[in-house]
Amino acid sequence: MRIFGHYIRRRVLMLALAELLVVYLCLYLVLTLPPFKPEILSVLDPELVAATLVVFMVLTLAGLYEADYLATRSILRSLLRLVPAILVVGGLLLAYAAVVPAALFSPVAVGGGIVVLLTGLVAERTLWCNLSEADAFKRRLLVLGTGTRACSIESIHADKPPEQLPYKVLGYVATEGEKDCPQDGQRHLRLADDTSLMDLVRQHRAHEIVVAIRDRRGNLPVRQLLDCKLHGVAVTDVSSFFEREQQKVQLESLNASWLIFGEGFRQHWTRNATKRTFDVLASSTLLLATLPVMLVTALAIKLESRGPVFYWQTRVGQGNELFDVCKFRSMREDAEVDGVARWAVRDDDRITRVGRIIRKLRIDELPQVINVFQGSMSFVGPRPERPVFVAQLSEQIPYFPARHTIRPGITGWAQVRYPYGASVEDARQKLQYDLYYVKNHTLFLDILILFETVKVVLFGRGAR
Repeated sequence: MRIFGHYIRRRVLMLALAELLVVYLCLYLVLTLPPFKPEILSVLDPELVAATLVVFMVLTLAGLYEADYLATRSILRSLLRLVPAILVVGGLLLAYAAVVPAALFSPVAVGGGIVVLLTGLVAERTLWCNLSEADAFKRRLLVLGTGTRACSIESIHADKPPEQLPYKVLGYVATEGEKDCPQDGQRHLRLADDTSLMDLVRQHRAHEIVVAIRDRRGNLPVRQLLDCKLHGVAVTDVSSFFEREQQKVQLESLNASWLIFGEGFRQHWTRNATKRTFDVLASSTLLLATLPVMLVTALAIKLESRGPVFYWQTRVGQGNELFDVCKFRSMREDAEVDGVARWAVRDDDRITRVGRIIRKLRIDELPQVINVFQGSMSFVGPRPERPVFVAQLSEQIPYFPARHTIRPGITGWAQVRYPYGASVEDARQKLQYDLYYVKNHTLFLDILILFETVKVVLFGRGAR
């Protein structure tokens, strides 16, 4: 499902809405049972609604809506994050009760709320896991095409077997110009004079047709696809399908016409003004919130090794303009004494002890708020690369310069979705997420990326 230009899986959205309701009902139940029993408790009491939203935000930050946790059937694995998250919520409610004596949630109510919430959420997640993977709730697909791109639809999630995918491929429909056949011969379908595409849709009760024909000149059944479209069947290009399912733009299935005629890549003054306002507000908040951490970091860097606290390095920004990015120095002063630019690698011996810690926690990126105030960077956007790497990657990776059509950012979609990159292949993978952001960036997506960034910092994922 597309919300404000960003694809959110229906399963995740359904789970989030269900858990909002479960959390609200659990808290309402706690407050209306003895010994609490307030004289008057409005159904939409502000404190009750606020507490529900706090629980939901903590569950989100704890990573309980991530794909790997949604795929697991292990209750124990879910409890490893669910229990700490609910305890954090309890601590927040107790702190609120200490500040506001007349608060709705007393210490006894908080204790009861923790027990009821854990019970309700475990029961709800167990039921959801059993129902959400049933075939009745999966999107039923017919794939028009039998080539490698068509067959890759069932292998885009390498860690999941076909039965765990959120969709079910009913068959691969071959046209006259195609010779390849899927390995599963039972699902190999063919259009004929007496069998139209609409007939196959009705026969297999398909919800969607994914067009995955590589060579479409004279080989695309346009009238039959239009007939399916007019009868309410969704028709999706394979590039759009991969974008929706992976939340990235897959380079292997990409062609220039899809980029030109497809949705997205909108740049206008209202969006730019909104993004700039968000950048300034977010950067100011980050600077005030992390100022003590930045002061301690600066002192630690100075005490551990000689050299400057800050490290300025030339990067490529919007429109291929060069600018100097500011970071805390995390390497020895002589890290590139020979002047040769190198990728940072795992267990890099050039990184200092303090540098290893601040890289793990992403503290080394904090001084880039200076670049945001200057206007050379945005708070959210593709990470800026060094000119020598940009020249190298632009030659080896198609569409790489497209990431320079907007301002680079302190954090970005690629940073929260892919581990730290230190090779051309890593850059290729990250570009797919950067293109997704450039194509679909909105204030809504920026806020989601901030939540994801907090999770990356809390769990230390992807840093070197």
